[in-house]
Amino acid sequence: MTGSLRAQPLVSERVRDLHARMTLEEKLAQIVGYWLDHGGEVVAPMAGEMNNARSGKLSEITEHGIGHYTRVYGTRPVDPADRASWLWEEQRRLVAETQLGIPALVHEECLTGLAAWKAATFPTPLAWGASFDPALVEEMAAQIGADMNALGIHQGLAPVLDVIRDPRWGRTEEAIGEDPYLVGTIGTSYVKGLQSAGVHATLKHFVAYSGSRAGRNHAPVSAGPREIADVFLPPFEMAVLDGGVKSVMAAYNDVDGVPLHGSTEYLTELLRDTWGFDGVVVADYFGVAFLTVMHAVAADRGRAAALALEAGVDVELPSGDAYLEPLAELIRSGEVDEALVDRAVLRALAQKEELGLLDADFADRLGAPPAVIDLDTPRHRELARRLAAESVVLLSNDGVLPLRSGAGAPARVAVIGPNADRSEALMGCYSFANHVLAHQPDVPLGFEVPTIAEALREQLPEATLTVVPGCEVEGEDRTGFPAAVEAAGAADVAVLVMGDQAGLFGRGTVGEGNDAESLELPGVQRELVEAVVATGTPVVLVLVTGRPYAIGWALDGVTTDSTSEKPAAVLQAFFPGEEGGPAIADVLTGAVNPSGRLPVSLPRTSGAQPYSYLQPLLGGPSEVTSTDPTPVRPFGFGLSYTSFAYSELSADESVATDGTFQVSVRVSNIGRVAGTDVVQLYGRDLLGSVVRPVSQLLGYERVTLGPGESAVVRFAVPATRLAFSDRSLTRVVEPGDVEVWVAASAGEKVATAVAEGIAESAAAASAAAAPVVGHRVDRALVRFTGDVHRVTTADPRRVTAEVVAG
Repeated sequence: MTGSLRAQPLVSERVRDLHARMTLEEKLAQIVGYWLDHGGEVVAPMAGEMNNARSGKLSEITEHGIGHYTRVYGTRPVDPADRASWLWEEQRRLVAETQLGIPALVHEECLTGLAAWKAATFPTPLAWGASFDPALVEEMAAQIGADMNALGIHQGLAPVLDVIRDPRWGRTEEAIGEDPYLVGTIGTSYVKGLQSAGVHATLKHFVAYSGSRAGRNHAPVSAGPREIADVFLPPFEMAVLDGGVKSVMAAYNDVDGVPLHGSTEYLTELLRDTWGFDGVVVADYFGVAFLTVMHAVAADRGRAAALALEAGVDVELPSGDAYLEPLAELIRSGEVDEALVDRAVLRALAQKEELGLLDADFADRLGAPPAVIDLDTPRHRELARRLAAESVVLLSNDGVLPLRSGAGAPARVAVIGPNADRSEALMGCYSFANHVLAHQPDVPLGFEVPTIAEALREQLPEATLTVVPGCEVEGEDRTGFPAAVEAAGAADVAVLVMGDQAGLFGRGTVGEGNDAESLELPGVQRELVEAVVATGTPVVLVLVTGRPYAIGWALDGVTTDSTSEKPAAVLQAFFPGEEGGPAIADVLTGAVNPSGRLPVSLPRTSGAQPYSYLQPLLGGPSEVTSTDPTPVRPFGFGLSYTSFAYSELSADESVATDGTFQVSVRVSNIGRVAGTDVVQLYGRDLLGSVVRPVSQLLGYERVTLGPGESAVVRFAVPATRLAFSDRSLTRVVEPGDVEVWVAASAGEKVATAVAEGIAESAAAASAAAAPVVGHRVDRALVRFTGDVHRVTTADPRRVTAEVVAG
């Protein structure tokens, strides 16, 4: 197999010279990782079966050099300062003792913060999406990058840009949302933040990983090329072209029978030739070897290595199962062209050069390692709490919330549920706590993670709190029900905290490898909720989960005994991190007015999946089917303790297909308290050459207003926001009429708009404690003029917004 090679990468003379002096063994060493301290814990797919780590002294293993050190801080609990001291010495050893003197590139997981002992744990990406706040996500990522940089880490394996298509998929909590534009804008902000600190971000998982059949991990993807182009690819394109990302990770799955680790079409022709990506493509852990052991498209690991290199996978992670001796043997025999290796090595060396690892004074510039490093400062916690608070979504409220302090405050509060008083329940599967410490239960977390019960006790100091688990997250044990019912019956209000436990590969209810057949709450949690609701005590249901569940029974009063009883209020939090307990307590007590919005539709049933609000007319309910996939709460939905109204919608009457049009709307706080609205701009093609969705998010903006205040939001919308792949799979903007509107969610369409005007809504808000849920939804038509515009990488991809007070 000699394969076809395009031109070699453009690199510096220093890199060319270094490459020219390398033996085959030294070249191969630079395009593999070595997983230090890995003891076979299942923290990657088939880690036990695939762990073929080379044995012996580290000096022998790195005799020819090394490309990456895998998870120096993130494999087992090590004191960060002690480990940094070791790493500084190890880098100096590599410079001094290896023939070429090239340091190792160190990579770590960093999806919810640096995945290391004692490091801050931020909200999971699904919570980032719920915040609709790219600027705050960028702040968080910059802090994560600063932590990594201080510890000598060069590359982070985040963000995940997979667009959610089926919430049964276990990795839903690692993804940002179901809308490509939301995923792209939030994910690109993460990239910019991390890389601003000098740490290279890695886009995962390229591509369509989340489109697997029935939401099963690694399962085949049967999406057509149009769905790939219009749904799965745009977030990656934005992060490459607008974010300048430095690395991309290939996905485990196949698309229409072609594994991504062996796809020249995606990894080279699209990513590099079309988009101009000039960074490094890394394998997902064991992904190269999976070409033979899982996909069966390569006879052995050497040929899997050749297939992956030819496709464009530059670096094999976490170790050199395929790229070392199995590949070397085929090169020596002449079966594989060494030029494939040269191309990857040049890219890997160029990355190291950009990171300063090839500088002659690298060892001197290292200086002394940090003697003490605090990875959980007040700044970390402030960011974590702010993001967690912004991500909490209020799904229903009959007026029981907020729980007041002082006069009128509940004197007795029952806090019930398996997630009420557990720190681990607040964190995702890529937190160090649930990823690594789950294997070492005797090791403390290393930092404070207040539970929801603890936070409520602090924020309701005059109330008597009774805390009862009631049941476990999983299992059929109902022996705790009587104590829970008794506690609720004696209380003025009951706060039920239910949901998931994050974990991996069968350990937990959600997370990598923890796919679900049902979208009912795990175990007997629903039964517990219904038993407590039946006491007649007002119930606030708080869901702390990694995926949306089918909870129409809790929102719309359909229960197993056919009664209409339901919780008085429901809150949704997606693994809110170390400050999630206090943030949720802030929302419950009214210290924070909820502003989170659903980044993914709340499903009606498991059988309605896969579902996306980005659907054509026949993707929803109609007279030709007896099923109804309409979600119980739509994408973008979220209530507040105040009410907002929209008016004065206006838009340009026409725009060229390669132009930008303006849309403006006045948003008013017509309630009694300050709050933040997420103003969402939607649009749709009235006629297209291919079937188009009935609603598409074009842009969004967070707007904070005091009671009685209003502001005008002006959106500048590139016509390319309505681009799609035509019948020839060319991405185009077609001339014709486009309808645009501003709404509080994807469910508020023109045809089903609430009829009341703003004055009537304001009157209703004044007369009732609960905020107005519906809005008047006006529409505007924009005519796209001129010829069909063929979209290029030079075209703008993002909507900008300006908020003008008054």
